Amino acid sequence: MRSRNPTLLLPILPFTSIVFAAFLFYPGKSVTSQRPDKRVNANGAAAPNQNSSDARSTPRPAPSVDVVKVDVDLVKVDALVLNKKTATAVSGLKKDDFLIYEDGTKQEITHFSTDSLPLSVVLVVDRGACLNAYPVAVHRAAREAIDRLKPVDEIAVMAFANTTVLVQPFTTNRIMIEDALNRMPEQTGYQEHCFNNLFADAADYMIKASNPAGRRVVIVITGVTRLFDCQNAPSGKSAAHAIYESGSVVCGIITRVFGHLIENGVLATATRVVKLPGVEFMDIHALANETGGEVMSDTPEKLDTTFQTLIDHLRSRYNLAFVSTNKNRDGTTRKLKLDLAPSIEKSQGKLVVKARRSYIAPRN
Repeated sequence: MRSRNPTLLLPILPFTSIVFAAFLFYPGKSVTSQRPDKRVNANGAAAPNQNSSDARSTPRPAPSVDVVKVDVDLVKVDALVLNKKTATAVSGLKKDDFLIYEDGTKQEITHFSTDSLPLSVVLVVDRGACLNAYPVAVHRAAREAIDRLKPVDEIAVMAFANTTVLVQPFTTNRIMIEDALNRMPEQTGYQEHCFNNLFADAADYMIKASNPAGRRVVIVITGVTRLFDCQNAPSGKSAAHAIYESGSVVCGIITRVFGHLIENGVLATATRVVKLPGVEFMDIHALANETGGEVMSDTPEKLDTTFQTLIDHLRSRYNLAFVSTNKNRDGTTRKLKLDLAPSIEKSQGKLVVKARRSYIAPRN
C-alpha cells in the first residue's frame, strides 16, 4: 500500500480495526487532471458529443426545448425551493418571488424558467476501498432513476477509486447508459477514494457537455462523504474551484450500511483532529451546500425511492440568471445569496432555498 502521512489512532471495535488501519496513511500517486478552459464562451461551438457507436443504439432524440445561447457573463443560478417541514419541492413560484444578491448588491433577474433547460448529468460510482457502494439494489435504483430524466437530458458515467475512469461519454441513449451501469470496473484489492481527483476530472469533463447553456449536475454514489486528499493529484481546493467554475451542482447518494457508517465515522473524526500543513480533505456535504445540491442516504434496498426523489428535485428546480453589475472580468470568487420575497413565506410558510453560494467571474 502506498505511504501516507500518519493520522490519528482511535480505539475501535476489532471489526473496524482493519478498516481504520487502511486510513492511517495518505494515498500516494494518483492521475492528475488537466484544468478546464476557464474562458469557454457559451456562444461558442459545443465540444463534440463522444457517443460511441453501438449496434443496439437508438436514434438520438431531438431536443424538445430550445437551448438558450447566452454570453459567458450571464450568471446562471439553479435553485431548489423546499418546504422546511415536509421537505417537498415548492412549485409555481414566479420571477418576482426571488431576490438575488452578488456580494451584497441586489441584481436584476433577467432570465427565469422552470425545468426548461436540458440536464447534463455526470453519474459517478465509487469503486474504492474494500466496501462495495454499488450492490445490485443500488445498480437497480440508478437505472430506474435515470428513466425519470427527459429524453433530451444527456448522461455520462464515471467510476473512481485511485483514478477516474470514463465508462460512458455523454449520451442521451438510454441503452448505452444501461450498458455502462452493467460494466462498472470491479473492485480489486484495497483502493483509495480519491475525491480530489474525481471532482477535478468531473469538472474537466463537464466542459464537453453538449448543452453549454444547460444545467450541469454531478451525482456521486458512494459510501463515504469526507476524505483526505490523495497525493500527486489536484488539491481539494483546486478541485472544488474547478467545480464552481464549471457551474455544476454536486449531489450525493450515500449507501447506508454498517461498514460504511464505521468508515465514515473514522474519517470524519480523523479529518477533524488532524491539523497539519498540507493535509487537506474534501467533504461532499460542503460541496453540495456550496453548489446548491443535496446529499441523500438510505439502505441499499430503499435507495430507489431516495434516488427518484433526487431526480424529481432536479426536475423541480428554478433556473434564474442575471448580468452582474460588477463588470470587472477579474476571475475573482463572488458570493451569491438567493432569497424569497417576504410575501412568499407569509403565504407558504417556512421555506428552504438550495442554490449555489458563489461563482467565479470571467477573466480577460
